[in-house]
Amino acid sequence: QVQLVESGGGSVHSGGSLRLSCTAPAFNLEYYAISWYRQAPGEEREGVACSGGSVSPGDTTTVVVDSLKGRFSTSRDYSKNLVFLQMSALKSDDTAVYYCATDLDHSCFPRNLMNGGTGSMHTWGQGTQVTVSS
Repeated sequence: QVQLVESGGGSVHSGGSLRLSCTAPAFNLEYYAISWYRQAPGEEREGVACSGGSVSPGDTTTVVVDSLKGRFSTSRDYSKNLVFLQMSALKSDDTAVYYCATDLDHSCFPRNLMNGGTGSMHTWGQGTQVTVSS
């Protein structure tokens, strides 16, 4: 069974940066799309980004929701089975619990980000808290 584990959350001042990691013990994430979501207190979960599974060496796609482009990006370290969410120029509005998730598909589907992953993700991580203070 797939298990996803996030790490890297913490507290940071506005304008700072954080890099979150997602991994799966005993499961190779290379060929699977990994999506990132976040949920702020009292808010609905929203999609952040997606890292597509590898089609061939170096052939992957990434998707970042429009509102976060330029500040957030996603990448992978295949040798360590890690998927990253790099966040920069953080704002207090970025405060949320961040989750990685997979639908065990190989491609990123923007609709899965737009609907907050509801009904589409097969496996979710436990989440990691990001707190941005002004």
